[in-house]
Amino acid sequence: MLRVAVQMDPIEGVNIASDTTFFLMMEAQQRGHPLWVYDFRTLALEDGSLSCRARPVVIRQVHGDHVTLGDEVKLDLDKDVDVILMRQDPPFDMAYVTATYLLETVHPRTLVVNDPAEVRSAPEKLFATHFEGVQPPTLISADPVALVDFHERHGDVVLKPLHGAAGSGVVRLKAGDPNLEALIEIHMAGSRDPLVIQKFIPAVSKGDKRIILIDGEPVGAINRVPADGQVRSNLRVGGTAAPVELTPRDLEICAIVGPALKEKGLLFVGIDVIGDYLTEINVTSPTGAVQLKDFTGIDAAAILWDVIEAKLKTNG
Repeated sequence: MLRVAVQMDPIEGVNIASDTTFFLMMEAQQRGHPLWVYDFRTLALEDGSLSCRARPVVIRQVHGDHVTLGDEVKLDLDKDVDVILMRQDPPFDMAYVTATYLLETVHPRTLVVNDPAEVRSAPEKLFATHFEGVQPPTLISADPVALVDFHERHGDVVLKPLHGAAGSGVVRLKAGDPNLEALIEIHMAGSRDPLVIQKFIPAVSKGDKRIILIDGEPVGAINRVPADGQVRSNLRVGGTAAPVELTPRDLEICAIVGPALKEKGLLFVGIDVIGDYLTEINVTSPTGAVQLKDFTGIDAAAILWDVIEAKLKTNG
């Protein structure tokens, strides 16, 4: 039995038909692991001891009645739990970063999935640039001159916020589009973060592949197909999930990035591949496990909990 605390957005609001966090929790519960949920804003570090205000939960696959919440308790995250799933959604802002600093005080005595220090060191669009030869031409900068120069050199491009998620703020700019400078100004008015500008990959019309890797090994993929005329394929903004096979190029990319994921303790990761190119490495709260099970029968939750249990048995 493992005692499992889940750092997540309110469980009452999840869509149990598609939510990966709920899917991971169901597998843990079926294995007899007791569950608690908590909001990262209740984390409290005092005299070197990290605690949170949490509620025990019992969950079930019943729409409209999927969770029973117990009374709130104070959990010592070093002594009262064995595993923490860090699963709250981005934005990857300073509040998110601070939560990783706090969780780092208990990891690895309490196993945090994913390793909080490595999550902090792997912003999803930046981390992908660490691997040579797998990305399309890409620039990350807050400098309007550099961004405009990239657009002029590469023509058809995609512009997106560095720390955006779920397709938020992603726009396509064709060669000669006069709107880039205005879009930069709008972004900079509300943020000091850089932007990502990337050569457009026409293969996106056939889908943006989400590949799930567990402990550095690919377990399967789903395809996210954008709506007609759209560039964004994220499921939250109208993309449609479809079954897909891993290609030799997909496996080549996984072989390039997988060892680094394993070394960094990034146990549950989703990478995004369009055509022959890696575009993002998602380490905060990757999704797609439910659709993978529906399409292929591959159970990423069972594989992940096998890995977690084996690690804790070895370490214990």
